Amino acid sequence: MTDLTKIPVTVITGFLGSGKTTLIRHLMQNPQGKRLAVLVNEFGTVGVDGDILKSCADANCPVENIVELANGCICCTVADDFIPTIEALLARPERPDHILIETSGLALPKPLLKAFDWPAIRSKITVDGVVALADAEAVAAGRFAPDVAAVDAQRAADDSIDHETPLSEVFEDQIACADIVLLTKADLAGEAGLTAAREVITAEAPRPLPMLAVTDGALDPRLILGLNAAAEDDLAARPSHHDGADDHEHDDFDSVVIDLPEVDSVEDLVARVQQLAREQNILRVKGYLAVTGKPMRLLLQAVGERVRHQFDRPWGATPRVSQLVVIAEHHHINEAAIRATLGA
Repeated sequence: MTDLTKIPVTVITGFLGSGKTTLIRHLMQNPQGKRLAVLVNEFGTVGVDGDILKSCADANCPVENIVELANGCICCTVADDFIPTIEALLARPERPDHILIETSGLALPKPLLKAFDWPAIRSKITVDGVVALADAEAVAAGRFAPDVAAVDAQRAADDSIDHETPLSEVFEDQIACADIVLLTKADLAGEAGLTAAREVITAEAPRPLPMLAVTDGALDPRLILGLNAAAEDDLAARPSHHDGADDHEHDDFDSVVIDLPEVDSVEDLVARVQQLAREQNILRVKGYLAVTGKPMRLLLQAVGERVRHQFDRPWGATPRVSQLVVIAEHHHINEAAIRATLGA
């Protein structure tokens, strides 16, 4: 690679819990002979996703090439975080061959694409492609996409309902910026669910988009790397609800970090997390837990009432601290009620 060669960047976007980190882990394990770097942006102050990826670091993607941006949503902190981080990566003795960016689940990709036009980096990097992940089961069930009939029915009973939810706007903006859409958790959606999800996304997309069904992030990296989209030069074809706005409000969403004692019963905690989703409309829960009598730490990830957990590695010298990040729309965040439900 010469100094004049632009380094390709793949932007991986998708709603909360759509499988972005799982996909990046797969790409790190199948780098196609490339030296990778990864930027991880999370909503909240505890870097669960970054920690997961650092545990997968190897010679092709060393731990120093995995950078967490935790000072706010990347689409709103471009100047403060993104540009300096990219410049630091490019200044390293061994420059990466390809950079992967995992955006926050609440990020809009278009402001990030605009940053690639900044003079400091424009001649050095290019957006190889924007990959949008969509949870096929959730989309097929009508979540994170507008349901016109349902809104009309609600409007008949409540005159104040006259707009799409912030969730649907985020979903639509991510799809509108994409070069390819991955329908994740295909095993849970089934063929009927995949068909329904494709129909929803086709209706939302401003142009025809290729869609691939994926389970556990497993796909041939050549399908999403090397797209040569130069997306920063194609912004007009990627409309956004926030075009012309100076910023992107995140006041609609909030997160809290809950410290817990050691967990005696994983099944009981899972039931409590499901109760949060059911009774308090919590969107996402993720974190690490210390389980009584177990030397391994438990990684827990939840999207709505769907909870997955696994022991990922020994605690070792790391303090046995149980913490969960809980994310919801702002008006659904009641920290006291969340703590009571989780037994904190």
